[in-house]
Amino acid sequence: MIMRPGQQQLLLPVSPLFMWASLFAALLLNMIPVGRAAWTPDFLALAIVFWSVHQPMRIGIGVAFAFGLAMDVHQSAMLGQHALSYTTLGYFAIAIHRRLLWYPVVSQALQVLPLFALSHLIELAIRMIGGGAFPGWNLLISPALESLLWPLASLLLLAPQRRTPDPDANRPL
Repeated sequence: MIMRPGQQQLLLPVSPLFMWASLFAALLLNMIPVGRAAWTPDFLALAIVFWSVHQPMRIGIGVAFAFGLAMDVHQSAMLGQHALSYTTLGYFAIAIHRRLLWYPVVSQALQVLPLFALSHLIELAIRMIGGGAFPGWNLLISPALESLLWPLASLLLLAPQRRTPDPDANRPL
């Protein structure tokens, strides 16, 4: 990974096992039965955007589509609702990944906010076209919560890559 101007250390390569485990953990967090509250953050969308930004060659549009279908089946939603939403998220996250990594984490959170808002707008539009009821204006809280969770997700998901590769004190890096 290219070092940003303010970054202090190089990151180790991400473990594919950790990356997939975090995506499945986010899927399980989304499956926690909290009711149909519109304001709950979409942890899977957050993880898909994060890994699409940090590992665009491994996590892309196809993975986002597959996880979207899994969410559609779980929530008994119109088939393709979450799939289209997550695919759009993955596409735009990959499109901005080079630019986004140069900003500090707080600025990144502000720049991914429109992505999360677009995702929820797509889900709302498909739900309304399918004859569903409007969930209320609490729906606007969810993208803001996801954006507020971005720094925490960055801290947690990059933590395994920040450890030193070798504890030898004689190495320059």
